[in-house]
Amino acid sequence: MNRRNLLKTFGTGVAGISISPLINAQNGMNKKSKKLKGNINHSVSAWCYSKLPFEELVIQSKKIGLVGIDLVGSENWDILKKHGMISTMCYGDLEGKSTRSLTNGWCDKSFHDELISNYSRHIKLVSNAGWKNLICFSGSRRGISDDQGLINCIEGLSKILPIAEKHNVVIQMELLNSKVDHQDYMCDNSKWGVELCKRLNSNNFKLLYDIYHMQIMEGDVIRTIQENYKYIGHYHTAGVPGRNEIDQTQELYYPAIMKAIVSTGYNGVVAQEFIPTKDDLINGLAEAIQICDI
Repeated sequence: MNRRNLLKTFGTGVAGISISPLINAQNGMNKKSKKLKGNINHSVSAWCYSKLPFEELVIQSKKIGLVGIDLVGSENWDILKKHGMISTMCYGDLEGKSTRSLTNGWCDKSFHDELISNYSRHIKLVSNAGWKNLICFSGSRRGISDDQGLINCIEGLSKILPIAEKHNVVIQMELLNSKVDHQDYMCDNSKWGVELCKRLNSNNFKLLYDIYHMQIMEGDVIRTIQENYKYIGHYHTAGVPGRNEIDQTQELYYPAIMKAIVSTGYNGVVAQEFIPTKDDLINGLAEAIQICDI
């Protein structure tokens, strides 16, 4: 299972659903209904819970105190609004598939025309829906040097940032690892991503700092966050190694990481993006939220 493949087909999440995850979800709620402290705005990435119908995920997430769902396209925004939840990190719509591609990104100029067209439209969709964050990706290197890729990203993103600024939307480029999950991805280290932010020099462009991915690529998570927090607009979690639960079975200590994030004055969203292994899906999610709720 990986995000790239699941996001190609993830819609309502109804197809092929079995009853056991729904039963387990209800059982989990009985065990983990605990009021959160309010220092962290919690979310969860939709693709990790594709075994649940999307609306069921929204309902159960709200019950355990999440503010919204991450990585949601416009095809499911109405469901979020129906339940008083937000799209904490948006895709646009299925028509503009280039906004969902992790490989065909801004570092390669051959994709710029399509990206500029789709993002110009998607920014307005996000704004009209009342949302704030829209994800983007550097894409694969394909032999392009990191220096040239940086120049290419600046050239392309500069075309859409005035639109984002006008509509109060923040474009967020995700940091991904190229060692295990996304071979050849260019924005695979915080130094490169921060340099891109500095050169673009816009409050409407930030980094989506994925803790799992950056632990694999460079480690030193807390100091990196402390030194570069003003360039970070969003966070993802997962356990290392394996991308599963963030409990004691993995090497990161998330309470300390969350304390470091809060200490920077961050008031955005932290989204769980681990692939669950437990039968009780929502109980496992609730446990992760409690770990991060410092």
